[in-house]
This record gives sequence, structure tokens and C-alpha cells, in this order.
Amino acid sequence: MIIINVSKEKNLDSALKKYKYKVQKTKQTENLRERQSFIKPSIVKRSEKLKAVYKQQLMNDNDN
Repeated sequence: MIIINVSKEKNLDSALKKYKYKVQKTKQTENLRERQSFIKPSIVKRSEKLKAVYKQQLMNDNDN
């Protein structure tokens, strides 16, 4: 849980800015989006492998 002490902050805008930064840093929104729909573990592994292959191909293309 993210806790921001508003009494320490000068105004509400700075407290809101600090809250948004902490939410972004903890990746809460990404986790919520991932949980909206279930993806089978086999599909997750497959997509990770495809991403790794793609990155490897980019690295090989840049070396040549």
C-alpha cells in the first residue's frame, strides 16, 4: 500500500505528484492490467521466447 503523508507536503498538488510517482515506480497499473484477463502460462512462456528470439535477431543484425 502506498502511503503519502499530506501534512508533510506543502500543498495537495505536490502530494498528488509524489503519489503518482510512487504508483508508477511500483508498477501497480501494469499489474492491474495484467490481472484483467487470464493468460495461460504456456502462452506467457511462448511470448517470452519469441521476444528473446526477436531481441537476439536485432543484436545479430546490429553486429553485422
